[in-house]
Amino acid sequence: MVDFSQVPSPCYVIDENLLRQNLSIIKEVKDKAGIEIILAFKGFAMWSVFPIVREYINGASASSLFEARLAFEEMKTLAHTYSPVFNESEFDEIIKYSSHITFNSISQYQKYLPYIEKSGRKVSAGLRINPEFSEVHTDLYNPCAPGSRLGVSSETLKNGLPDKIEGLHFHTLCESTSYDLEKTLNIVIAKFGHLFEKIKWINMGGGHLMTRKGYDTNHLINLLKNFKDKFKIDVILEPGSAFAWETGYLTSTIEDIVENNGIKTAILNVSFTAHMPDCLEMPYQPKILESVDKENGQFVYRMGGNSCLAGDFIGYWHFDKELKVGDKITFNDMIHYTMVKTTMFNGLKHPSIGIWTKENKFILIREFFYEDYKNRLS
Repeated sequence: MVDFSQVPSPCYVIDENLLRQNLSIIKEVKDKAGIEIILAFKGFAMWSVFPIVREYINGASASSLFEARLAFEEMKTLAHTYSPVFNESEFDEIIKYSSHITFNSISQYQKYLPYIEKSGRKVSAGLRINPEFSEVHTDLYNPCAPGSRLGVSSETLKNGLPDKIEGLHFHTLCESTSYDLEKTLNIVIAKFGHLFEKIKWINMGGGHLMTRKGYDTNHLINLLKNFKDKFKIDVILEPGSAFAWETGYLTSTIEDIVENNGIKTAILNVSFTAHMPDCLEMPYQPKILESVDKENGQFVYRMGGNSCLAGDFIGYWHFDKELKVGDKITFNDMIHYTMVKTTMFNGLKHPSIGIWTKENKFILIREFFYEDYKNRLS
């Protein structure tokens, strides 16, 4: 259990024991299903803990040159790289850091295949497909919404794959269950199954939240084993959230309490828009460790960020006592996606980053300073 008295404010802190619990589940699924599970950096890229991650899995998914280079330098592996569109000036470097490259369109594949062939390196080329079916109900996260720019439709591939394509990739899930994957697989098989005999691998993307309480990992394992046995192709999953799900926190401090029209807002030394953007984008309300259930808390507060954005607030939480300036507020589950999407909007100081180790010690990994803000804009 993290001793928050040892943790500065504000600070992202990951609990090593909780991370290892998630990694153990992921490794068990990988081993029992006989598949490959790789870490999607777009969801979790805290490279200071990559040595721990490598004890359990050794692959990574990248969506850009910088992520592919991070995979090579810090995960010590070549990346499975996909991007909706590649930058021509970067593509030779992307080849250098990638074992697999998946293209979003046939035109992108045709443009960059000569680069791969000229490189002399063995890079497996894939094509992203769009099953035009998803159980994701938030359009911002739904890659199969009508008119989506992501992936190639079955109609486009009705006559087969372009030459030298070795794999297919689909990504339709977001914090989803194995039963959502099963529904998607049935659609993928119906629409794209005629292509399976021509490929070596299929990447089923991310969104497999196998570390969430109640997730049916046995169903997932059997589903993947049966698919692999039937079609004789390698299976890859690339979750991001599952690795860091409920493994850490964002600490903060109340700097002021303001009241307007009977609404009390505790203003913190962190920002939702800058440091917890998914709370506004998705939107969702994170848990606060110090709060209580509605039935047990008569004191109600919104939480306000410290930026000048009018909408930089979330509410409401209940507490069993009145809050005061200087009180600590600890947001739960703030490691996946939150850290990788932060900004320095308003020049706000970025929260520090630390690890609560399995030896029950806090290690401060990094603090941020004026130069970090200034150098982003020079």
